[in-house]
Amino acid sequence: LQPRRSEVLVTGGAGYFGFRLGRALASRGVAVVLLDLHKPPWDVPEGAVFHQGDIRDCASLYTVCEGVDCVFHTASYGMSGPEQLQKDLVESVNVEGTNNVISVSLERSIARLVYTSTVNVAFAGKPIDDGDEESVPCVPLDMHIDHYSRTKAIAEHMVLAANGRLLKGGGSLRTCVLRPSGIYGPEERRHLHRVNVERRLFSFSFGDPAARMNWVHVDNLVTAHLLAAGALTPERRCVASGQAYFINDGESVNVFEWLTPLFEKVGHSRPLIHLPVSLVYAAGRRRNLRRNASSQIDGV
Repeated sequence: LQPRRSEVLVTGGAGYFGFRLGRALASRGVAVVLLDLHKPPWDVPEGAVFHQGDIRDCASLYTVCEGVDCVFHTASYGMSGPEQLQKDLVESVNVEGTNNVISVSLERSIARLVYTSTVNVAFAGKPIDDGDEESVPCVPLDMHIDHYSRTKAIAEHMVLAANGRLLKGGGSLRTCVLRPSGIYGPEERRHLHRVNVERRLFSFSFGDPAARMNWVHVDNLVTAHLLAAGALTPERRCVASGQAYFINDGESVNVFEWLTPLFEKVGHSRPLIHLPVSLVYAAGRRRNLRRNASSQIDGV
């Protein structure tokens, strides 16, 4: 984005990535609206405002989008933990919420929409070697390994299908999709939870010892979103219009080798015990089911 006084909306703006994206936009002179269900744990930067709201509330979303000319849709639900088991909620946020974002963009004549998808839309548990956008198709909807990935794939399809649709005030909606790998960076708490390391919850490794994966630093992901939004403008001939891009740091790593410096930093050795994936998955699923049952009992 150029440093002009445009106004953008960041859904999921109180989340780790959404907030950093909003902060980067504000530092470039862009007026930013951070939209989320919960207030951010950080101070809202100068040039940005926080609005507490739900993307599933179409009327509220319409109000918030007054004057907005670009939407970064980063909000999602159900990626990990007990959230994964709440399928109705996962679907309502990821699919219904995305449908509302598209509808409001058309009604408000918002010309650009950048959607934060996930590499999981193209991953069904089988290794992908040197894949790219042309060689790696999306996984069929009935083959996704979890409901989160399935709903993100549906939402991604909706966003791309909306590309080129006519805006209420004239012109066309331009959309693109970014598919990040696992995100890491300062203060990231989902993938690199230091507390878990200190509690020795990573006392073992699992899976194929030779398996490698991609990661993306949060600052690189922010840059990718800024570039994508810029590439949806007429000045850039809308070159990203209707496109989907995998986003990562450009190298694959073994996750436990990659985490070794973190283990050492907190005074622990790297995991020496290796467990089969099936055992780890079963234990994790049992733990999530137990936690979900407990929360339902507490809510009665």
